[in-house]
Parts: sequence; structure tokens; C-alpha cells
Amino acid sequence: MNLGTMEPTAEKSENGTCGLCEVKWPCPFLLEDDLALITGGGSGLGLAMARCLAAAGARVVLAGRGEDKLKQAAASIGPRADYYPFDVTKLHEAPALVDKVDKRFGPITVLINNAGIHLKKPAVETTEEDFLKVLTTHVLGSHALSRAVAPEMMARRSGSILFIASMASLFGIPNVVAYSAAKSAYVGMVRALATELSPHGVRVNALAPGWIETDMTRNAMQGDPERQKKILDRTPMGRFGTPDDVGLAAVYLSSPAAKFITGVVLPVDGGASIGF
Repeated sequence: MNLGTMEPTAEKSENGTCGLCEVKWPCPFLLEDDLALITGGGSGLGLAMARCLAAAGARVVLAGRGEDKLKQAAASIGPRADYYPFDVTKLHEAPALVDKVDKRFGPITVLINNAGIHLKKPAVETTEEDFLKVLTTHVLGSHALSRAVAPEMMARRSGSILFIASMASLFGIPNVVAYSAAKSAYVGMVRALATELSPHGVRVNALAPGWIETDMTRNAMQGDPERQKKILDRTPMGRFGTPDDVGLAAVYLSSPAAKFITGVVLPVDGGASIGF
């Protein structure tokens, strides 16, 4: 299936149920009334999630630092997609981005905090500057955007905020201390935000992708065949995941099908987090 061009195919059946999943119409997996803002949306997991959400009927706005990359990504998705250049480390600009999206497209109903950077260094060689750069991108940047979208979601008593965590949120991985700290912080943020926002109708969850075939993963594995073997040996499904595996999970957690799910971290990892 070509997720980039696929139109939503669910239709109401003669008995009043969804023609795809046999539950009461409207189909709970469709996102036709949603507008999703996705950071780091120009490539990798961000683009895959954008494609999948658009295929489920959502309009998507991609945010990231590279305008050319964003423009190409939005064009590859089609008329459901647009973009805004945005650097998540410029924390004070988060409210302005949310305001621009709102005025041009309407209220944001789904926020996906996906933008991130990777740093592979032994802990004793990781400087304060290194650490702060990773924490600012992941933790402070996602908090700034979540803080900017939350009030309107709370006022409407509806919305979904999704953080893209990591296997580094769940267990120890060598040579990525700053990245592990940032992704582990996501778990605490999800739980804290869920307890504060969910009484107002806003769900907050995270995906924890396993080892997915992206440029970031390839860079992390470069010159380290031992690490690659170790990962595959402990993954029951015996392979790396695809970006669309994460994208489809994002559709689920963003959709009404997950309307009673909040505060969870869902591994999308082929069983790596429970493998031996």
C-alpha cells in the first residue's frame, strides 16, 4: 500500500458499522477531523508518521529546520500536508508557531514531539555543552510546544500529545548517556502531563521505537557490527522495523480508537524490550 497517496478507505456499511473494522461508525481509526503538527517531520520517523496520519484522513503540518527538505516531504504526501520551518531549540518561538498554524489551518488536535538529535560518545567524553544541546532539543523543545498547544486543547476538552521516546527510555545502552537522559525524561513528562491534562480531555502518550531503519539508526550503527548483531539477537522478530511500523502506531494512539489510553509508553520494537 502506498501510504503517501492512499485515501481513507473506510466506509459506513449497510448495518451502520465501519466497513473496515466492524465497529459502530464512524471508524475509530480515522482522523478526518484532525490537524497534526509533527516536529522533525521532514524525514525519517517524522515523515513516516505524517504519511500515515494523512492516509488516515488527517491534515498534517511538518515542522523542522530545513525548508527544502520540508517542502519536498510535504509535496510527497500531497494536498493534506503543509509545512513551517521551525527550530525546536528556539523555545520562545513555540507559541508563535502554534498561533500561525491555528490561524492558517485551524486548531491543532494532535501534536507529535518527534524532533531530536543523536549523540554517540562515551559518558566521560560527553561535555556539558553536548548534554545541554541534546536536552534542549528533546526535553525543553517538546515541553515548550506541549505547553503552547495544551491550553486550547484543554478548552476544547479534546486533543492528543504524543512523544517519540526510545529503547533508551527503557533500558541502559552504552555511549548514549545524553540521549538516554533525554528520552528517559520523556517518560516522566508523559506521566506528569497525563495526570494534569487528561482530566481536561487531553491524552498524553509516547511511542518507544525499537531499532528502525532510518538514517539516524544507520549512523548509530556505523562501524559497529557487534552492536547490530546484539540488537538483532535480542529481537524476537529478528529484524529492524520500518518507519511505517511507527507511523501506524502513531495513527492508533492519535485516533479515537485509543480514547481511553493515556500516560502509556508503547514499544514498537519487534519484541526487543522483552527479548533475551
